[in-house]
Amino acid sequence: MNPLDALWQVRRPEHSGCLTPEGAAWLASACSCPRGVAAVWSVRPTAPAVLPCGIVFDVVNLPALFGRQVLEQLWAAGPGSGPVAVHRGRVLLFAAPGTAQRLPSLLAWEEWGSAVPPLLCHGTGDAVTVPAPYAPEDADPTRTGESGTGACPRTADSAPRWVVAPDTASPWLPDPAVLLWACVRAARDTGSGSLASQVSAPERP
Repeated sequence: MNPLDALWQVRRPEHSGCLTPEGAAWLASACSCPRGVAAVWSVRPTAPAVLPCGIVFDVVNLPALFGRQVLEQLWAAGPGSGPVAVHRGRVLLFAAPGTAQRLPSLLAWEEWGSAVPPLLCHGTGDAVTVPAPYAPEDADPTRTGESGTGACPRTADSAPRWVVAPDTASPWLPDPAVLLWACVRAARDTGSGSLASQVSAPERP
């Protein structure tokens, strides 16, 4: 199974790939003109958007397999994740502002940091492509559709898709310490499963 497709199998039951109006408003708030983003989505609800990082959220961009392993750590033993998307074969973890600057430094000091694959950290001055709010079909390969805010997006494999869509006006976002823990635990688990269990999970505030 493709590592990205497997994400839908292991995510928590409360997670949804469907973007809510509150979640869409939160994403739009990353722009200097949120109404402009909302206007575009009202006309083209199946169009992805390019949004700036650094104010409302940062994004940590991981290779597919390692990204799945990090998410499994966050979901199974950790405090959970914030919004998560996939795009062009990579996992995009939405994180607290400032993470893009601090996480690489923390990994550089960590004993197991060298075992972590290169991460792309998007912060101030960067922008990322986020999935469309709606599309004709369901993005989740394990489900046939949902009611409420509209259909979940189903797109080509190279197009962005939500694994965990933002569903509130202020979703919880992991900070650098949480992601450091998850990356180190995933790296240790890959190298030696017995060592991974020795790393304590941080708690969600």
